[in-house]
Order: sequence, then structure tokens, then C-alpha cells
Amino acid sequence: MPPTNGRADRGARTTPASIGLDKEVRLLPGGEATLLNISSSGAQIEDQSIEMKAGGKIKGAIGERGHINVTSYNRIVLVTGEVPTDADKTAVAEALRTIENVANVDDELLVGANSTMSTRSSDTYITSKVKGALVDAKDLQSNAIKVVTERGNVYLMGRVTEREATPATEIARSTSGVMKVVRVFEILSEAELANLQNK
Repeated sequence: MPPTNGRADRGARTTPASIGLDKEVRLLPGGEATLLNISSSGAQIEDQSIEMKAGGKIKGAIGERGHINVTSYNRIVLVTGEVPTDADKTAVAEALRTIENVANVDDELLVGANSTMSTRSSDTYITSKVKGALVDAKDLQSNAIKVVTERGNVYLMGRVTEREATPATEIARSTSGVMKVVRVFEILSEAELANLQNK
């Protein structure tokens, strides 16, 4: 049975993802945290559906091989983790593209051995530090940013303006333990952001 949190996590037990509409930081397995986002409620439901369907699609494509995390934000799917071969990496990305309503797949899978529990714990800690720093930042809507950490690499997802993306990236880069920051943002104009906030 595929995991209910949209993750095909091989080799480690995961807990169900908490996807809430409050402003509480939710830490998820594999070092992901999320706050309330500014995507429409329809997009949020579709993101949850995409994440739930991903486990079955991945299992059908490569079986139990690898440690794979799938995160969807406004129908953009980020896939992180490890798989044993290039063929597995390709098969996972192709399987995710077949899920209804997926707009794009950002394939960040590493071909290699699964990360250790120690690495995953460190990733969770890094995520909490980055998220806390984003919450404390002035003039930044941290609730529009989802943070995912894998092997010390921080992935920033969300619908933000360049005015928000640049400081968010710098905050993540300056956090101890971060190896690299990857922006998976959907960049909005100031007018688009104002329109979304007024809905």
C-alpha cells in the first residue's frame, strides 16, 4: 500500500504528512516544513492528491528501490531522494508526469545509496532552522514558502515575487549546515501577488 503522505520512502518508516491551513510550522519526514500557502484551495487539494498518488506511481515504476520524497506546490512536483540507477531516476520522473494535474516535475533525485537516518535527522533540523529564520524575516511572507531539505540541499518552493525570493534564498544560504539552495519558485509579479492576496 502506498504511503498516505505522498512519499515513497524506502528503508525508513514515515509518519503521515500534516497538511494544515493554519500558520503552525509542520515538520515532515525527510526535512520538509510548510506553512499556510497562497495557492488556491483547489490547488492545495490537487497538491495533496498528487502527493498521495505519487507513492503508488513510484512503486509501480521501480518497486521498493530507493528513498524518494515527493512534494507538490501549485501542481509543480519536486522529487528528491536517492535511487540506485539512472534508469530508476528516469522511470520515477516519467511516472510522476502521468499523474493528473501535474504541471511540471523538477527531478532532483540522486543516483546512489539511500541517505542515512542521521542525514535525514540533520535535514529535518536544517529545515526547522531555515523556516524559523524565514518567519523572523521582515517584509517576507514566509507562509508562501515551502522548505524541503535533502542531504543538506535546501529546496525553496512557492509562489512569490522576486522581492521575496531573493531574501528567502539568502536567508537559506546563510543557515548553518546548508550545502546548497535550489529555488523551485513560481515567480509572480507584484500585481499578481496583490490579486492573490485580495481573494
